[in-house]
Amino acid sequence: MSIWKKPVTVELLTAMSADTATAHLGIEFLEVGDDFITARVPVDTRTRQPYGLLHGGVSVVLAETLGSCGAACACPEGYKAVGLDINANHVRGTTSGWVTGTARPVHMGRTTHVWAIELRNEAGELTCVSRITMAILAPKD
Repeated sequence: MSIWKKPVTVELLTAMSADTATAHLGIEFLEVGDDFITARVPVDTRTRQPYGLLHGGVSVVLAETLGSCGAACACPEGYKAVGLDINANHVRGTTSGWVTGTARPVHMGRTTHVWAIELRNEAGELTCVSRITMAILAPKD
């Protein structure tokens, strides 16, 4: 059963991200399932830190993008989702290729959502785990 309350497709998410940090970093949306969104980021000159590893902040941008898009599309029409808190544990460095993230809800309440995001390298190894808490804002009258 789908959790989405608003239209959500790879094409819509890509269009929403035009001319944003998401697009600038080369993040690509890959799949929308009944309860998840997947996207990837390249490990290249835009996204590496001085040691040649994927910058931890870029991992967090990917995680926040996925969790924010998920919450925004899973809340009722007219409602908005805004970030309250995000954390990330970087467990493996990546120097090339792509890192793919998948976001799934942990909690979807009336006023808050919590989303868990796992990032993996091309070998399928876990590189980062993140959790984002989103405030769900009711429409203003």
